[in-house]
Amino acid sequence: MPQPEKPHAPACDRNRDPILEVLREHFADRKQVLEIGSGTGQHAVYFAAALPHVRWQPSDVEENLPGMRMWLDDASLQNIAPPLALDVNGTWPRARFDAGFSANTLHIMSWGEVQKLFGRLDSVLASDATLAVYGPFNYGGRFTSDSNAAFDQMLKQRASHMGIRDFEAVDQLARSIGLQLVEDRAMPANNRTLVWHRHAQ
Repeated sequence: MPQPEKPHAPACDRNRDPILEVLREHFADRKQVLEIGSGTGQHAVYFAAALPHVRWQPSDVEENLPGMRMWLDDASLQNIAPPLALDVNGTWPRARFDAGFSANTLHIMSWGEVQKLFGRLDSVLASDATLAVYGPFNYGGRFTSDSNAAFDQMLKQRASHMGIRDFEAVDQLARSIGLQLVEDRAMPANNRTLVWHRHAQ
């Protein structure tokens, strides 16, 4: 019986190097990274290989783990932990991480789930943690490009709860758990990488 093929997200190949530039800077002194919504696992493998000083913890909903494991098994990297089954509405790990990362997830989740995500991040991120989030964002309630407006329309046709989030609303959620924005970097294809940090009390 033929082996199933590894899942492949072309967007990961396109955006991984610009994201890595940001992570090299902001995760230079980090040790434990929790990735929320690792999807295929392509980012986990690429970033863990490029950042050998961190232990990368991939996670996603249960149904995405088999495909992710194929990428992780092929890579055989010592600094990638076994993937966690993690749903923002369910059980979260008890461990603490000094960094968090998520790509292309906030526009897939409902706004209520985005709020839950930040609420639960408060309990898993260390007191001096850094959080990096990649994806498209609106500013001042407006799309930053025609392509983002079309993408938002496509998302809403797929499911009414999806949609590009307002930067200001997401930043407010981050600030509510003590995170302060330290960078908002433009990425290719009208995306951004937002980086927050919170200082130990």
